[in-house]
Amino acid sequence: MAKRGIPNYGRPRGGAGGMDVNKLMQQAKKMQEQLESAQEKAKLIETSASAGGGAVKVTVSGDLQLRSLTIDPEVLDPDDVEFLQDMIIAAVNDALNAASDAANQEVASATGIGGMGADPLADLGLGGLF
Repeated sequence: MAKRGIPNYGRPRGGAGGMDVNKLMQQAKKMQEQLESAQEKAKLIETSASAGGGAVKVTVSGDLQLRSLTIDPEVLDPDDVEFLQDMIIAAVNDALNAASDAANQEVASATGIGGMGADPLADLGLGGLF
């Protein structure tokens, strides 16, 4: 509303820059709900990886928690512990990367914000907000 003595000619209604703030808040709330749902689904994802020709196998969840580790007893050599350690690290890192990628893909597909361009605010329909 214009102050007394100052006409409101040409000024857009609905908040900053003519944006419908209520609509914007509804969209933000909807996106937040979609993101939370996608994050919960992502936690259920499990990925597995192996190293050393299957001598070490790991399973990791979408929330990046190590769920299982299996080591073939034949690779247990007390004189070469470093080799076993390297295989475990390689398998865990591969599984973590795969789980992270899968979780990110789940979130991106659920929220529709995957593959954003150079202007993520515009991609979200928020161009010009800031």
